[in-house]
Amino acid sequence: MRNTFTAAAALLALSGCATIFNGQTQAVTIKSEPEGATLAVTNAAGEKVHSGTTPATVTLKRGAGYFKSESYTVLLSKPGFADKELTITGTMSGWYIGNILFGGLIGILAVDPATGAMYSFPDSVSGTLDAQKTSRANDQLTIVSTESLTAQQMKQARLLVAAQ
Repeated sequence: MRNTFTAAAALLALSGCATIFNGQTQAVTIKSEPEGATLAVTNAAGEKVHSGTTPATVTLKRGAGYFKSESYTVLLSKPGFADKELTITGTMSGWYIGNILFGGLIGILAVDPATGAMYSFPDSVSGTLDAQKTSRANDQLTIVSTESLTAQQMKQARLLVAAQ
């Protein structure tokens, strides 16, 4: 019994609270309005880590290096709508502070910063896609006499025929 307690105490002292309770990855749900948008998730290094359609739950790595949180960009796109970009950034987890209470100096300085477990993402992110305008406000119709056009302009001219 004493050996089990000693082993458990040693394990706790040599690990980080956030690593034990959070882990190195986190599931994040990505939603869009309207649903069914194509999504592409890239990390801070520009590497695509996931693609699919909304809604989706994606497992993201918390850390990007020693004492460095990973951050992600989510691009949502759907035909007829303007693209939407979302950012997912890690914040310090409360479990990391737990190392102070439980005396986990190794957890504070080594384990949690190295694994990225000291960071936490929001459980879900969502974006509303704006409908694109279908009218072409910048298009103009100009009526001119063909006699006033240059040869180059005549090559680009289009004949319009009225419906009868």
